[in-house]
Amino acid sequence: MLSVTLLSLSWAVLASSSKCILPISYSSQIYEVPAWLSLNYSCTGSAQLWEARPSPGKGMGVFATRALEPGDIILEEPPIIKIIPPDFRDGAAYPLSSIDMLLNSAFDALSEEKQAEVMSLHAHLTPGEENKESANRMLIPIFRSNAYIVGKTNTELGLFPKGARINHSCRPNSSQVWIDKIGKRVVRAVRHIEEGEEVFATYIPLLRDHKARQQRLDQYGFKCTCSACTHDRATQAASDRRRDDIRKAFADFEPQLTLTVPQSIAGRKRAEKNAAASEDLARLVEEEGLADYYAQAYRIVALSYARIEKWEAATRWAHKSYELNLAADEDAPNTLEMRALTEHFIQNWNTDLYNKSNQHG
Repeated sequence: MLSVTLLSLSWAVLASSSKCILPISYSSQIYEVPAWLSLNYSCTGSAQLWEARPSPGKGMGVFATRALEPGDIILEEPPIIKIIPPDFRDGAAYPLSSIDMLLNSAFDALSEEKQAEVMSLHAHLTPGEENKESANRMLIPIFRSNAYIVGKTNTELGLFPKGARINHSCRPNSSQVWIDKIGKRVVRAVRHIEEGEEVFATYIPLLRDHKARQQRLDQYGFKCTCSACTHDRATQAASDRRRDDIRKAFADFEPQLTLTVPQSIAGRKRAEKNAAASEDLARLVEEEGLADYYAQAYRIVALSYARIEKWEAATRWAHKSYELNLAADEDAPNTLEMRALTEHFIQNWNTDLYNKSNQHG
């Protein structure tokens, strides 16, 4: 007689200091620079989790001051400036005159210390901006180079001076998400990060080939030299193919992501092949180090196994996706969906075990 195993999955997921003075090279004004970005580059963030210091070839960077594990919060930061830009018109960019007015008003309302944080940020200058020296003239380039979309409806733009120090990688080891409930952008580790290792985020969508990614990064004024962009030609081509396969697979799976169990023999066989292919997709995403896409890939695997009523596999993959979503934002729709799916799959798994036990009783 088979013993009935009832499943119980845990839902827990595994300072102010002295001021520093630093001239801003492209401004005619001298600002007080906050302690975390000091002249000796030794000021650290809260709880000794990170520090801002020079990164070879990248200007400033953020480095872990102790070992970090997936899910660890590296930084929580409210926007120093947040604006509601005017609506797009006929697909055109935001009108610069309106943005300029909003930025200047928000900047003028800041304390001198906070103004220093803003003016210490990198700005990629276009040819027409290279000779602009005043603080107000630099706000547009700084904001363009560093701002993120924020807000519950993604209709606002926010500037985060500490988070802006995190450099780009096409294989990031951190994720950044806006949590509207606390009004902060939260940076978390998405894989193990060694003490002294640089923290990287991504500035662009990553499911494109090397050439397309570099073109997208032109707006920030640099060429990426991360591990994904400095391979030999053959290895780079293989990586490009994997990313293209991942992008296409996400699109191909989307219409099939239902809980409807196929009734025909042919439909069942297709669903079984899709379940195997979904695990291949998750493996490819992991091989490429695309941590921002792990939760999405795991969700696909979970639903694919649910369609063939493999409840144990569906439960395990759904729970993996849930844990990642929970770490990002416990109230996000994706988190609530994956919690509900995990609970549903657990119930079906228990029922399946109970029925099998009775059959062998």
